[in-house]
Formats: sequence, C-alpha cells, structure tokens
Amino acid sequence: MIASQLQKGDTIGIIAPSNSIDKDDNEFIEKSSKLFENLGFYIKLGKHVYSNTLVYTATIKEKIEDINDMFLDPKVKAIFCVKGGCNSNCLFDYLNYDLIKNNPKIICGFSDSTSITNVIYLKTGLITFNGPTFKSLTSWKTDYSFKEVVKRFIDKNLELGTPEDEYISLHSGIAQGKLIGGNLSLLSQMVCGKYSLDFFDKILFIEELGYESDPTRVSSYLYYMKQNGVFNKINGLWIGNYEHPSGYSLEKIVLDTLDNSINFPIIKSNNFGHIDKKTVIPIGTMAKIDTSINKKIQLLENCVI
Repeated sequence: MIASQLQKGDTIGIIAPSNSIDKDDNEFIEKSSKLFENLGFYIKLGKHVYSNTLVYTATIKEKIEDINDMFLDPKVKAIFCVKGGCNSNCLFDYLNYDLIKNNPKIICGFSDSTSITNVIYLKTGLITFNGPTFKSLTSWKTDYSFKEVVKRFIDKNLELGTPEDEYISLHSGIAQGKLIGGNLSLLSQMVCGKYSLDFFDKILFIEELGYESDPTRVSSYLYYMKQNGVFNKINGLWIGNYEHPSGYSLEKIVLDTLDNSINFPIIKSNNFGHIDKKTVIPIGTMAKIDTSINKKIQLLENCVI
C-alpha cells in the first residue's frame, strides 16, 4: 500500500508519539514549518504535541487522539513525528490499524519512531519512512535532510542519498528484498512477541546512537537478534551511522557478532541515523544491494504515487 506524493497546498501533520515538544524545540519547529510553508504547504500541529500530562510524556489517549486525527483529516497528506525520545511502542495496542489502512498517508521519523513506522507497516502493509523527524529538519547544520524529503515525497525521486555519499562493501554479493529497519535498540525489541517483525527475505538497515549505547550494549542487541534467527532470515544488511568515543564502529561489532556465519551482502554508509545526513528510506519497498557498483543499494519500485 502506497501513499500519494506531496503537492503544493497539502497539509503536513505533526505528531509526538515519543517525547513532547518543549520550549527548547520551538525554534526548530518554527524553522521547519517555514521550510514547508515557503514551498506552499500548510502545517498542522497535533493538539497534544506540547502535552506533558504524565510529567515524562503525554498520555496514550492524547497521543492516539492526535494520530487518529491526522489520518482522518483529508487535507493532511503527510505525517511527521516531531522528535525522538522513548516509549512510542506504548501505542502498539491502541493504534487503529484499519483507520490507517483506509487512509494511507506518508508517515516519517527516525530513532524512537522506528517502533511506529515498522509496526504500521507490519500491521497494515502501508509503506512508511525512516527519515528526519520534523525538528531534525533544521536542528542539524545542513539542509541535506530537507532536500532528501523534497526529493522523495514531492519529486518521487528514488535515489537513496546523493552521488557524493560513500558506500563501503563489508561482505560482497547481490541481494534483493523489501527494506525494513531503523534504530537497532528499537528493532531488537521487535524480534519476538506479539509485535515481532517479519525479517524473512528482507534487506535490514540499522543505525544506533553512540552516546546512549556503548559497544557492549550494541553487541548485546545484535547477539539477541542472532540468537533469535534474524540473520538467518534476511537477504542483506545495510549499516548506517554510529559514533562512540571508544572509536568502535557499528560495522566492526556486526562482523564480530556474525563471525563466519555471513551468507549475505553487507554494506555501510553514513547517510542515515543520528547524523545530519538522513536520506529517506521507505520501509516495505523492494531494494537491491549490489556490492560491485559504486551506489551499492537502489530502490526498485515507487514508494509514493
């Protein structure tokens, strides 16, 4: 299921399924709003994006009300998670998946939004997007992420990243599969249980925030996934950004974990994750890894119509 592309005059909805907006965010929310307004779009903030009813976050009822409102509003054509944080997985049991399925729209975010974008794809088949949150469009130093949003959602361009982005081959090969992934710590929570993801024949992409997850914690996430058969199911692996003071790289920890059991191609790039460069990656779209070429991953089908 594919949502429609953005066109001038459309409204973009802003929700806070993780942390709510605080006063330090307002500058960036205003700047991000201006970027879209200058292109002819309208911005609709969820009623509860500033709510902090529980002191540490808004209530589930408040968050769900905003999400339902955005999917019900015919003027809203895209929905951005406003920022990251924690606990968006609290919404899994309360999301109206039939409502979402009957009103397909672009929904985009990264970090803690990994939970929401992947569970919506799991339960509805709607293509969702790992990309910048609304705040992060202007809270980083470059306009890379906003250009990627325009390219993907307005121009329907299928290029992942820019020609200048470097892709490194860590294990050679060719593979195809639907993309699934995002933040490693969140994905590791969706390996088993009621909301376990389907990793069969997928191309998995992963990134992690270094100052929250040291190498031993990252190793634990990966071993948990390995012990539960994730790396026996996927067709390929795409590794994104991870920066830790120790200097250990995510790709080294992955290779240490998998040891000699790799039977799929692995590539590395620094154009998604907790970094200024955030290309917009569609979850549920067919892609191809080919380590023999410069641009080692390509989308094979449209992700908006």
